[in-house]
Amino acid sequence: MSDHSHQPPQPADAEPATEAQPQQPADAMARVAELEAELTEMRDRWMRSEAEMQNLRTRTKREVEDARQYAVQKFARDVVEAADNLRRGLDALPAQAEGEAELLTKLRGGFEGVERAFVAILERNGISKQDPAGKPFDPELHQAMAQQPPPEGVAAGTVIQAWTPAWTLNGRLLKPAMVVVAGEGVSETA
Repeated sequence: MSDHSHQPPQPADAEPATEAQPQQPADAMARVAELEAELTEMRDRWMRSEAEMQNLRTRTKREVEDARQYAVQKFARDVVEAADNLRRGLDALPAQAEGEAELLTKLRGGFEGVERAFVAILERNGISKQDPAGKPFDPELHQAMAQQPPPEGVAAGTVIQAWTPAWTLNGRLLKPAMVVVAGEGVSETA
């Protein structure tokens, strides 16, 4: 008798139990797909959040710059009123004439020098004066106070007289020019 234990015969194509190949279950593949979808969604959220933050930075920078440039707008409006009053005072002086008193000549010259210096200071600080006389009427810069028939050779819609100049602060209107506009079809009695 031989000392063979009874083991059931194994088929020839069967592999030994120690070399069995692991198979990935279907639920593991589904979990990988789920994680990939979640990763894609999170990446999309992150990109949108980054874009939103960049927009916020840009908007904040623009608002800070606007606040810096226009914070003095009320003060600037008051200052240009003083400049307009100085000009009105100069215009109220009698026209320069031969043999006028030396004191009047010196006063006029002094006030004109003050006005030039004052306007130069305003310009260095972003406040600009614009004389609209002879230019087309611009409702963004001019306020029409009256209309008159156009003089010979002047097109309708042209500013024919400026009572005050337009004033801007860094390109933004502070005070519109008060103007008289050449009107089409305006009679002499208007």
